[in-house]
Parts: sequence; structure tokens; C-alpha cells
Amino acid sequence: MKVKDPVCGMVIEQDDAVATSTHEGKTYYFCSEDCKVTFDESPEDYAGQA
Repeated sequence: MKVKDPVCGMVIEQDDAVATSTHEGKTYYFCSEDCKVTFDESPEDYAGQA
């Protein structure tokens, strides 16, 4: 299944995600650790982008 990294907007395969994070009960998938760190610092800025 394809998912969208909410930070950079890259579309990736869910199984290929480098990292994940959960916010308000939803799991978000990331193409890199850098995107995950950015999301985790301010999830409310990105949660609606995925």
C-alpha cells in the first residue's frame, strides 16, 4: 500500500517506510529519520498532510 510522508510529501510503499510515528491514534510513515524527527517535534503542523 502506498502512503504519503506528511513532512516532505514523498509517496512510498508502506513496507519501505524508514520510520513510523503515531499521533492521536493514527500511524504516519516516513521516508527518512529526518522527516520523522521533524514530525515528532511538531506533529500538529503535519498530521493533516498525510
